[in-house]
Amino acid sequence: MRQEGLRLNVVADSLFQMERAVPEFSDTWTYFNDEWHEGNVPLVGGREHAFWLGSSVFDGARAFEGVTPDLDLHCARVNKSALALGLKPTKTPEEIEALCLEGVAKFADDAALYIRPMYFATQGNAMAVAPLPESTKFMLSIYVTPMTAPQGQSVTVSPYRRPTEECMPLDAKAGCLYPNNARALMEAAERGFGNAILLDFLGNVAELATANIFMVKDGVVYTPDYVARFIVEQTLGTHCREIFDGLLAEYAAKGARADDEEIKWKRKGAEQQAWEAYRKRLTSLRIVDPACGSGVFLVIAFDWMKAELERVNGKLAALTGGRDLFD
Repeated sequence: MRQEGLRLNVVADSLFQMERAVPEFSDTWTYFNDEWHEGNVPLVGGREHAFWLGSSVFDGARAFEGVTPDLDLHCARVNKSALALGLKPTKTPEEIEALCLEGVAKFADDAALYIRPMYFATQGNAMAVAPLPESTKFMLSIYVTPMTAPQGQSVTVSPYRRPTEECMPLDAKAGCLYPNNARALMEAAERGFGNAILLDFLGNVAELATANIFMVKDGVVYTPDYVARFIVEQTLGTHCREIFDGLLAEYAAKGARADDEEIKWKRKGAEQQAWEAYRKRLTSLRIVDPACGSGVFLVIAFDWMKAELERVNGKLAALTGGRDLFD
């Protein structure tokens, strides 16, 4: 049964809306095979895995009015997306960020740009369907995309649902996720609406087909659960990683970082001492939400801290052969 349309005022600065305003390819620079190329150059052949089976990931950043908000985070996320889809990143986030800034400099100072780093597979593994990680290629496309004017938009609830992690790679910003949103947009357009709200499989509001969505009622912004989780990870999670990195400077070899696959320790027993010191720091943290509404941030922060302490206690149990009484 089709849902009745809801007419909401929505400001959605999304890639899809932006490109509707650009009927032809706008001024573009493409970085591929370690070279810059002017224009939208061809990249793949008909047999390549990404073209055939959709093994591609991307991220989208913006450049406007002399700023590139969160560019470093976008560059880090495209590498995480690649790993989640079974690809092998070929550049560090720092290298990608430097290339993005190099590309932005090729345009006029007042140009509004979309910055899109991508990875894609050219070959499949022995079973053909899964990508071959070693065949991963990197490309970067930067092109003129004017910012959309803030204006109202008609929105309807789509009969299509946002997929779950069990059936789609939601931990990656992957091209294969977008056909579902595209059919939601086309179905909404057939009924005269400009965008569509997708529900999750439990019937909760998940997102617009082209953007995040927030509800404001009586002056209160209701933060979606997944957005709150992202904010907690980027704040509390980042703070705790910085704490552990600081402890590594004391207990581990020079240059060691929390996200290293293998950490070299300075001396015997240093690994256990580092984890014990980290646990002590975690249990001394105090978290305040001065604008607490429903308490969603505090609940999610509690869940994050609980999971992190369980991880630390597991590390210590593996090192000592047992758990403390009050773990």
